[in-house]
Amino acid sequence: MGLVSFGEPFTRLMNQGQVVNGGKAMSKSLGNGVDLGEQIEQFGVDTIRLTMIFASPPQDDIDWADVNPDAMVRFLGRAWRIATEVAAAGARASDFAAGDRELRRVTHRVIDEVTKQVENYHLNVAVARLMELVNALRKAIDSGPGAADPAVREGVEALTVMLSLFAPYTAEECWEALGGLDRVAPGGIPSVARAPWPVADPALLVQETITCVVQVNGKVRDRLEVSPGITEAELRDLALAAAGAARALTGLGIQRVVVRPPKLVNIVAK
Repeated sequence: MGLVSFGEPFTRLMNQGQVVNGGKAMSKSLGNGVDLGEQIEQFGVDTIRLTMIFASPPQDDIDWADVNPDAMVRFLGRAWRIATEVAAAGARASDFAAGDRELRRVTHRVIDEVTKQVENYHLNVAVARLMELVNALRKAIDSGPGAADPAVREGVEALTVMLSLFAPYTAEECWEALGGLDRVAPGGIPSVARAPWPVADPALLVQETITCVVQVNGKVRDRLEVSPGITEAELRDLALAAAGAARALTGLGIQRVVVRPPKLVNIVAK
């Protein structure tokens, strides 16, 4: 018909994996079947979907005996509580730039990573990044700038939109709690499914400092905050001058210094 310029009906094939149980395909004869309806009734459809997605890349098999839906119940519960706490704090900030900068860096790095991982079908990795964002938001609320900070509001909005790909019912509940994006339009955005995908700010993806571990004979003795572009010679000098390394080297000579900028220096003492 001349509708495509290639000889096959698609340009790429991905064969999805199988859900097995105890290392074997589920079958009535083996009696190792798992009733999906019962699992959904017990844990909820979002939980089961997340459990399967997080267990492995889509092309690999999943062994149901090794997965843990309870962990996903806890994760979704944490996400929901964060959304309700931010909503209760009354945060409706439109100027996210006024919020905690470090949390904004975490949020935008997660947005960037999740976007890339979803596009490459690494869905389990994308979910892992969302878990990191939940942890960062929980810490910011409990021991950081607090639930009313604009950066926390920005983070939970981004989390809710990205989570909607994997757990749409939970994300919709979070969106309702947050009141939608009433700052975008007079009537807001009534459903998270209609919300725009978050876009990472390139300026917030630039890492200003990296933690370098300083070891003496393989044991961590100090940590340094250094520039990502630090040279090997500069990092070597800083590590040798670090207080923790100096104490560990008291009375000892230096045999060699292994430098792996910007993350590691290992000083081998005589």
